[in-house]
Amino acid sequence: MSHVSSVRFTSVLSAALLALPLIAAPYAAAQAVPNGYPADYAKTIDAAKKEGKLVIYSSTDQASATPLLDDFKKEYPFVNVEYQDIGTSQLYSRFLAEAAAGSPSADLLWSSAMDLQVKLAADGYALSYASPESKNFAPENSYQNMAFGTTLEPAALIYNKRLVKAGDLPATHAAFAKLLSGGKLSGKLATWDPEKSGVGFTLMEYDNQSNKDFGAVSQGLGKAQAGLYSSTGAMLEKVVSGEALYGYNIIGSYALLRQQTVPDLGMKFWKDGTIAFQRVAFINKNAKAPNTAKLFLDYLLSRRGQLVMANKALIYSLRSDVAGKATRTTLTQQVGGAANLKIIAVDKRLLDNLVPATRNAFLDIWRKNVKGQ
Repeated sequence: MSHVSSVRFTSVLSAALLALPLIAAPYAAAQAVPNGYPADYAKTIDAAKKEGKLVIYSSTDQASATPLLDDFKKEYPFVNVEYQDIGTSQLYSRFLAEAAAGSPSADLLWSSAMDLQVKLAADGYALSYASPESKNFAPENSYQNMAFGTTLEPAALIYNKRLVKAGDLPATHAAFAKLLSGGKLSGKLATWDPEKSGVGFTLMEYDNQSNKDFGAVSQGLGKAQAGLYSSTGAMLEKVVSGEALYGYNIIGSYALLRQQTVPDLGMKFWKDGTIAFQRVAFINKNAKAPNTAKLFLDYLLSRRGQLVMANKALIYSLRSDVAGKATRTTLTQQVGGAANLKIIAVDKRLLDNLVPATRNAFLDIWRKNVKGQ
């Protein structure tokens, strides 16, 4: 082809391309204001584009969080997320140390230690934010527009299906206490160490408040010489390996996710009352990326985010308008009705757990019953 012909061909091609209808790029479309949000939410999105990196401290396991982070990136592809998976107690103490030193810290904190999260909010570390999603949640799902419940996490009894027959499983706490006292489960139990785990303390202390048979259960755990752990992962490993037959008050969402690859892992909810906590998120008042943090918080609370929780992350969703495997509706059915679902509210009563006298009173009972001290 001659040079003249080449130029003519290029000109014709360019003209043809210019004549094509414009198609919005996925990048631009992904940044549209979500349906039902106020129009000025576009300002939050625009401000977030200038912030760059979003730093998240979270006790949610990376495996569970990844589907949510990936989908959030699809919604807002300009965001660079730094996600740090940290234990509940370490998350709390690390954030406080960084705040005291004026050091860089997380923009958003997402933790299963409800009392510690509300404590940080009550002490002035959280940004007050009227989320557009708040209308879809009940008052007990948030604390003063600062700390927000995002999930519904049941405390389950897990077991090894190879070693425990389904027909032998206790349906109530009283039946479980009787099983523990039988003397056949010595060294075959795994549960929380409430002295080392924030979420472990919350679950066990609320169990003590709401379960009339907790005294008998805790004494049974002591008689069975239950192993005490500070993470769900460690307890799951003990049960999956068969070293432990049962795990008590285990976070159900993690067990549900593990069941996808380990069919021998069983999970059962109590018919006389199943505790469920809420994984609480708040935005750091001194966040370097407050607008990006708002986007992520709103995403967690949105129907889109909750659908990903229920169907991909397999974290039990909090919203009632979500369908899937891990939802409020399916959980309510599994525990035998709403009356049997004992949800811990996100409110100031959680702060009672941190009053030294109250905390020590429970731990004294725990040490006596479980540790024989």
